[in-house]
Amino acid sequence: MAAPCRRGSWLVRAVLGVWQRGPEASRDWVSRLPSAPGSPGRCVSCFAGAAFAGPRLSSASRRHGQGSALDRFLGLPQASGPLTPCAPAVPMDKGEQDLLLVHHPDMPENPRVLRVVLLGAPNAGKSTLSNQLLGRKVFPVSKKVHTTRCQALGVITEKEAQVVLLDTPGLISPIKQKRHHLELSLLEDPWKSMESADLVVVLVDVSDKWTRNQLSPQVLQCLSQFSQVPSILVLNKVDCLKQKSVLLGLTAALTEGVVNGKKLKMKQAFHWPSSTHCPSPEAKGPDTQAGGGPQRAGWPHFQEIFMLSALCQEDVRTLKQYLLGQARPGPWEFHSGVLTTQNPLEICANIIREKLLEYLPQEVPYNIQQKTDVWEEGPAGQLMILQRILVPKESHMKLLIGPKGQLIAQIAQEAGHDLMDVFLCDVQLRLSVKLLK
Repeated sequence: MAAPCRRGSWLVRAVLGVWQRGPEASRDWVSRLPSAPGSPGRCVSCFAGAAFAGPRLSSASRRHGQGSALDRFLGLPQASGPLTPCAPAVPMDKGEQDLLLVHHPDMPENPRVLRVVLLGAPNAGKSTLSNQLLGRKVFPVSKKVHTTRCQALGVITEKEAQVVLLDTPGLISPIKQKRHHLELSLLEDPWKSMESADLVVVLVDVSDKWTRNQLSPQVLQCLSQFSQVPSILVLNKVDCLKQKSVLLGLTAALTEGVVNGKKLKMKQAFHWPSSTHCPSPEAKGPDTQAGGGPQRAGWPHFQEIFMLSALCQEDVRTLKQYLLGQARPGPWEFHSGVLTTQNPLEICANIIREKLLEYLPQEVPYNIQQKTDVWEEGPAGQLMILQRILVPKESHMKLLIGPKGQLIAQIAQEAGHDLMDVFLCDVQLRLSVKLLK
């Protein structure tokens, strides 16, 4: 039995097996689905996504693979793996996930813990970075803003250290919340997260030339109100910059020339690697303690600066080791088998919603509703999911289905592949599109 980290190529071969078996195997993606009793609207056309039915990933826990969260919870033997710990799978059963969340943490003798809040403007890359730090894609990611709609927790556990990541929605103003009819949680959740934070990670998208030169007023207000919480600055998407010298000016502006109470020596900054941890420079003068506020362009109280690409594993590993090193003595909050506090249905709905945001234009995906009708284990141990996608207009339905059903099939295929990586089991995902009246 291969360890979970080595199953990536195996899963890819399993997916490709659907196509290799010929037209009979792939024909199943189009079928008529019955309407759910009492469901609103009219079913104009229903489609089912491509079924992922490769080799079954069996283990002592039968569903999640050896080394999964359930195996750890049950105390079953673990397979030998690589030096870098593998992220546990999320149980595909909500009851199992709930049981794992309330189980007493399996702490070592000298446990350490750190609660980290990720702050930033919408689409700065917070969820992408969170997924990379966790080792699995449990948070939705899209180029469109407001993909994350509420606070979600991720848990990194390595040896005696546990880091709890709070992936917050992008900070927005009350005016934007009202104008775009967004959930009130987008305003409230980041502030609630700050109340229990041990460290704040402020993420800035340096590829956006319109916003990168200053921190948003909302981020500055949050930092100012919770100035007692240590913070670090992460400049993200540095791989998108053609001229790395731009980072020097951005660093000076976003920190007001001060890091860890020391004035920056810009000449020394030329020796900083563009995608690694940037240590705090030596002092040029006295400690600077200028107060922060919404009127500022930067924040002079960052302890450290990181310049990275959230898609680069080596860059993220450097940040991850820093966070683990910042953990302080204290009891763990979760069992080591917990990867996220989201339940499996929430993860599924968010991943499908991510694809809708990615493939549908403008405001169309924001007006769509999702309903999960079937969530059960199949005869071969696979996870079988049927989700209804309810759209308000027939024109939106045509956009979502696409020519000959190609778009809805592609969405189901990509979402199913992501879910296999989250749950470490075979997934059959079927999507039906209905008109909501």
